[in-house]
Amino acid sequence: MDSLNLIKDISKPSPTKIVLLVIDGVGGLPSPKTGKTELETADTPNLDQLATKGTCGLIDPVSRGITPGSAPGHLALFGYDPLSFSIGRGVLEAMGIDFDLKPGDIAARGNFCTVDEAGLVIDRRAGRISTEKCTKLCQLLDGLVIEGVKLFVCPVKEHRFITVFRGKGLTPEVSDSDPQQVGVAPRVITALNPQADMMAAIAAQFIAQARTILSKHHPANMVLLRGFSQRPHFSTMGEIYKLKPAAIAGYPMYRGLAKLVGMQVLETGASIKEEFATLKQNYTDYDFFFLHIKGTDSAGEDGDFDRKVRIIEEVDDALPSLTSLEPDVIVVTGDHSTPALLKGHSWHPLPILLYSKWCRPDRVGEFSESACIFGGLGRFPATQIMPLAMANALKLNKFGA
Repeated sequence: MDSLNLIKDISKPSPTKIVLLVIDGVGGLPSPKTGKTELETADTPNLDQLATKGTCGLIDPVSRGITPGSAPGHLALFGYDPLSFSIGRGVLEAMGIDFDLKPGDIAARGNFCTVDEAGLVIDRRAGRISTEKCTKLCQLLDGLVIEGVKLFVCPVKEHRFITVFRGKGLTPEVSDSDPQQVGVAPRVITALNPQADMMAAIAAQFIAQARTILSKHHPANMVLLRGFSQRPHFSTMGEIYKLKPAAIAGYPMYRGLAKLVGMQVLETGASIKEEFATLKQNYTDYDFFFLHIKGTDSAGEDGDFDRKVRIIEEVDDALPSLTSLEPDVIVVTGDHSTPALLKGHSWHPLPILLYSKWCRPDRVGEFSESACIFGGLGRFPATQIMPLAMANALKLNKFGA
């Protein structure tokens, strides 16, 4: 019996409430100037107080040494083994903006990017153009028809967009064009099996046409595609955990992921303060809340150490509005580390804080990477967070006689 089936067999409904606060990319690396990470640099009295009352540790989203993407990182937090449950980024972005995916549709996540005269990528995010500009550029690309396949190009947020390919005989088993680094040319999309030759050819033609159309729209003069995928189907969190779950997230991709695992996605403002206010406004209606903070990850990817520190402090300032609701279980962690020094995701384990009236407090007095190393939870896979949260919420029956 796998772990999800075990939890499904012993989970039970109850009036207790769980809040999972995900500070995206919260893990960092020490600044050469101070020897402290972003989290250790930030002034976080409220998180530290909660750490003192709860129990702490470190988690690995996928496995030691493996750098996770956002989708597998979050799937693990929700209890789904990311090695067994694969969801492509394209589908997540499409669902996040409520695009009506049809059976057979192939969705890809896109970035508007900047290439130089030699065709090398010099900015993967085109300077993080505004969503308004992204919308106008998408209108230039939307509606193309290539070899009988219709393309839908829709804005997501800032430089991000989706491309949905609709036609017969398509399969998502193709490589990405995004090289995930600057100073190199976009990768050539190739079929990963013979059945995907048509999909690869159509995607390559779309990219070529997009480059021509965008040639005079610097800095967004090229596109990068990744995460070609079709909508998967698997058991929801309600079916597995007997929960009535809700998601509070401003970024479309995370809203899409929440929908796929069966959460009700709540309408919310974009700011941290507004997200916490949404939690308070809907608190009586659900028994599980996923509250997502994106800004830390964006700051880390931009290499902006100080901005990441400020966003962590903003989360800490808002925390009393959560704790005042007195949830039965509070979990605070991230989906992966995004050190500003690396300007990207990394393999480093993440700090985790679990608070309930039933946990055994340890000697950790602050919420940070170096402190949580000594926490009572130890170091463990992120897929074990949900069973721990459920147990502390008294939502699991005894296993066996």
